This record gives sequence, C-alpha cells and structure tokens, in this order.
Amino acid sequence: MADNTFKDEEQVDNGSIRRVLVVDDSRLQRRILVASLKKWGFEVTEAESGEAAMEICNQNPPDLILSDWMMPGMNGLEFCREFREKSKESYSYFILLTSKSEKNEIAEGLDAGADDFLTKPVSSDELRARISAGERILRMQRELSEKNRIVSDTLDELQRVYDAIDKDLVQARKIQQSLVPELSRDFGSSSVSLLLKPCGHIGGDLVGMFSPGVNRLGFYSIDVSGHGITSAMMTARLGGYLSSTHFDQNVAMEKRFNRFYALRQPEEVASLLNARLIADTGIEEYFTMAYCTVDLRSGLLKMVQAGHPHPLVLRKDGTTEFIGEGGVPVGLLPDIPYSQMETVLEPGDRLLLYSDGFTEARLENGEMLEPEGLLELIEKCDSKHSGQEFLDDLYWNLTQVMSSEYGLEDDVSATVFEYNGV
Repeated sequence: MADNTFKDEEQVDNGSIRRVLVVDDSRLQRRILVASLKKWGFEVTEAESGEAAMEICNQNPPDLILSDWMMPGMNGLEFCREFREKSKESYSYFILLTSKSEKNEIAEGLDAGADDFLTKPVSSDELRARISAGERILRMQRELSEKNRIVSDTLDELQRVYDAIDKDLVQARKIQQSLVPELSRDFGSSSVSLLLKPCGHIGGDLVGMFSPGVNRLGFYSIDVSGHGITSAMMTARLGGYLSSTHFDQNVAMEKRFNRFYALRQPEEVASLLNARLIADTGIEEYFTMAYCTVDLRSGLLKMVQAGHPHPLVLRKDGTTEFIGEGGVPVGLLPDIPYSQMETVLEPGDRLLLYSDGFTEARLENGEMLEPEGLLELIEKCDSKHSGQEFLDDLYWNLTQVMSSEYGLEDDVSATVFEYNGV
C-alpha cells in the first residue's frame, strides 16, 4: 500500500515538503530517486546539471533539493553555494548526495549551505528518514519566518503610529512655544527674560509676562504636575488665563471705569485660579506658581508663592536672598487662603523665578542640585551677562553638572526680572 505520509493537507498548510528537485547527471540515478519520491506522494522535478537546476530554482524554488556532489560543469557544492546566495526570501532544505565521507569534505559542504548528506548508493529507508528530519526543520524554519514577518509588520505599524504621534507632538510643541511669544522684553529701563526647556517634545512648565500700562508689570513661573501631553494641555489653558495679549481673558487683570486695565493683587490671582481649577470636574492636575507684580517707579514687588521653589533675589551688591513662605499649589484643595509678601528692589537688583527642574536636577553623584547648588551655578555665570544671556548661561552651567546617565528628567524654566527703575 502506498505511503502518503508527506502529502496530507495539514502538512502542506504547515509548510511541509511537497515539491522536490532531483539534480544528477546520471539518468539512472535520477530515475531511481524520482520513482521513490513519486511513490511517497511528492511532486518531483528533474535536472541533469547544476546550471539547469539553477534555472528551475530561479523560477520556482522547491521545498527540497537532492543534488549529486560530483557533476560536470557546476558541481553540487557550487550549485548549493549559488542557490543559497540567490534564495534569500524562502528557505529550501538541501541534501547533498555524495560518496565522500571525510570530515573536512562534509564541513566544506555545510559551509556551502548544505543541510544534510546522503552517501551513495542511497538507501530508500534512510532517504525517507532524512526527508522527515528535513521536513521538521523546514516547518520550524517557516513558522519562525512567519512569526518574524508578523513581528516585522507589527513593528512597521508601530513605527507608522509613532511617526504620526511624533508629527503631532512636533506641532504641539510649536503651539506651546506660541504661548511664550517673547523671550525677552524691556519695560523702560527694566526687563523680563524667560527660559523654557521641556524635557520632551512638550512640557508642563510655563513662564510669561504682561503689562497693562506704563510702570505696571506682572510676570510668573508655573510648573504643572506630571509630564507629557496632559500637563502640556494644562499649560495651554493657563496661557489663556494669563494672556499677554488678550487682557479681557487674563484673570490677573481687571477693567476699571471701562477705560483701562489694572493688575489684581497676586494673592487674589492665585485664589481665582484655584477656584477655576477646583470647579472643573475631571481635572486632577494642579500646579505650583510664583507670580509677581512690580511698580517700576518705586521698585515695590508683590509676590504670591503657591508651592513653587523660593524665588531668589540677587542684589546689586552681590548678596542673595531666597524669599517666600512656600504656600499650597493651585488646584490642589478648595478655598485655600493665599497670602502675598512684599519687598523693595533697588536699581541693579534682579529677581529669579525658577522651576524645580533646576534644584531637583540629578548630579553625577546621584544627589540633587538643591538651592545651594543653584547659587553655585549662578556664581559661575559671566558677570557681564544679563537678561537672556544670563539665563542661557545658567542653563548651560546646569547641563555641565547634571548626570549624563539620567539627563534632563524634568522641564526646566525660569523668569528673571532685572530692575533698573523706569
């Protein structure tokens, strides 16, 4: 009874051996092999030389190749080597038929790409056993190839998704940058300069300034909880609440006598922002803030600190002073009373508002920079630099001391006000 073990439908679907190519310059040897293979249910193609076999393989690679080693022209070893070089996409099991049995010759065949060897004259039982072994290997190889294809397709799809997200984030970064249209601006003889360095495409820090009229100025530094898209969306919202162009939307201003805008007291601004965030259900984010107003005629500075790092006063005489009493972040708890403090700046004094991206930056030793480290960075800044140059210098000094392993883990931002009178 004919044995069709190799030909059932499930094996074909699983990538088992179905088509066989027999290559031998001996017609008799080919007939013997072909007869056995057809009896076992295989589709068999014959070739009398390596060159003819290559033409067949170029058109339709078989599942299994049985090739004699010694042939005129292109021998079996050369055929095997060329076949492997050209058949990159699909894999065929290759058995060399040879009278050679020396180890170095077998190694030569394996190096050329052969999978197995059969010594002539070929035993029918041994041939069937070697084909069965080859079929198991071929099935596993094709299963692996299919899994690799699925992985590759999945990675390609993930790359497309990532590229789309990356494109959106690049656009989101441009939108977020538009919230800070000016990085530096003069107000009479005084000036405000801003620094905003997100640790990713977009960040949760926000800095800004606005002036409703001559000698009146407000500026701030904000750090929204968390990172990424959610925090960035909150900064966009806060940018509207503290708009430098649309005073009617700016909660830090109020219109008086239907003629001009005036700055609200800083403590009132913090309370208004807190009430708005608490009233919005579903929003879990909160933010820290240092918000200041200054009268450029007198140098009187009023400030509310809501959980933000303590602002730093840099006096003209070289002394420094951290000011503020901490306070509670905005949007964390309802009905929180905010208080403000006052100080007087003299011409030549500077006030630095900064986010904890500075003081909590990780150093090479694993420790954080802390406020003391910030003072050391400021001492390293060029004394001739002011405004934007000072902030750029300060940030560069930070990058020189922070951990190369962790890099920038949080957004870094700062606002510096330089008072030189009106």
